[in-house]
Amino acid sequence: MVPTKIMSVECWRIIALIAIITIHAKPFSTAPLFDGEPWLSLVLNQAGRFAVPLFFLLAGYFIAPKLLNSPFNTLKRYSLPLLKVWFAWSIICLLAPFNLTVFFEQGYLAERHGYWQFLLNNPLNTLFEGGLVHLWYIPALVCAISIIALLIRYNKSNLLLPLAIALYIYGLMAGSYQPIFDLEAPIFTRNGPFFSCLLVVMGFEIRRNNWHCQYHYAVTLALLGMLLHFFEATYLLRFDAPFNTHDFLVGTPFWSLGLFMALLAKPHCGESRPRIRTAILDASKDVLGMYVVHLLVVIYVFNIARLIGVEGLWLDISIIPLVLLISIGITRLINKTPLQRVLLR
Repeated sequence: MVPTKIMSVECWRIIALIAIITIHAKPFSTAPLFDGEPWLSLVLNQAGRFAVPLFFLLAGYFIAPKLLNSPFNTLKRYSLPLLKVWFAWSIICLLAPFNLTVFFEQGYLAERHGYWQFLLNNPLNTLFEGGLVHLWYIPALVCAISIIALLIRYNKSNLLLPLAIALYIYGLMAGSYQPIFDLEAPIFTRNGPFFSCLLVVMGFEIRRNNWHCQYHYAVTLALLGMLLHFFEATYLLRFDAPFNTHDFLVGTPFWSLGLFMALLAKPHCGESRPRIRTAILDASKDVLGMYVVHLLVVIYVFNIARLIGVEGLWLDISIIPLVLLISIGITRLINKTPLQRVLLR
C-alpha cells in the first residue's frame, strides 16, 4: 500500500514551487551578462522546467486508485473544487491592477484596459488559461484527468499512452518546434491537454502497474532528460526561439519522470529529523495556495521595489525568498478565514 504522504515527494513539492517562483521572478535578468546575454537568468529559467511536469506526475499518481474505481465520480469530485479555485483567482487577477505607476497616474480603467483587451483578443486561449498566465495549470490538469476518466469509463484505457504521446508530439510541433514544422494550433499548446495529458497518464500508469526503478537508473534518466532539454533549447536558438521560452521539450518528460522515480525509490528522505519532517509537511500542504497566489506577489513586489528605488543585485537575491514567505503568509491567512472555501481547495 502506498502511503498518503511520501516524504521525498513532499519535500520536492516545495522545491518545485521554488523553481516556479524562480521562473516567474526572473532573477539576474539584467546582470551578470555573458556576451551581452543574461545567461545565469536564462539557465535558471530552464532549470526549473521540471517543476510543473512533476506536479502533473504527482496528480496522476495519487488519483489513480480513485479513477480506476469510479472514473466519472472522481472526475467530478476532483475537478469542481479545482475549477472553483481557478475561477476565483482568475477574477481576482482580472480585477487587480498590475502596474501601480499607471494606476496612480492614469487611473484604474486606463491600467486595466490593455490587459483586458489582450485577453479578449484570444478568448479561446484565455478560456484554457485564466485571468493570469500561471493559472493555465488547473485547466490543463482537469483536461488530462477528464481524458483518463473517459477512456477508463469506456474500457479504452489501452489508448491512454498512445493518445497522450500523440497530443504531446502535436504540442511540440505547434509549440517550441513551430518554426521547424510550421504548424498552427488554436491555442497556445502549453495550455489544455497537449502536454499535461502525457505527464498525468505517466503518473497514473506508474501507480496502476506499480512500476519501480532503482535509484541510480532513475537519476541517470533524469540527468539525460535534463541534458536533452537543454540541448534542444540551445539548438532552437538557430530558429530564433528564445532560450527561456520553452515550457516542454522532448527531454522534459524524461527529466521529470526520472526525478519522480528517484523520489519513489527514496521515499523516506527527510524523515530522520522530526522537526524537518514537520516543517516539510506543514509547508507542502499549502503548495496549491502558494502556487495560485505567488505570481501576484511577484508582480507587486516588483512594483513596490520600483516605487522605492530598490533594484539590481539586492532585488535579485531577495526576490525568491521574499515571494515565498509572502505567499506562505497569504495562504495561511486565507486558511483562517471563510474565504478558504472559495480561494483554496
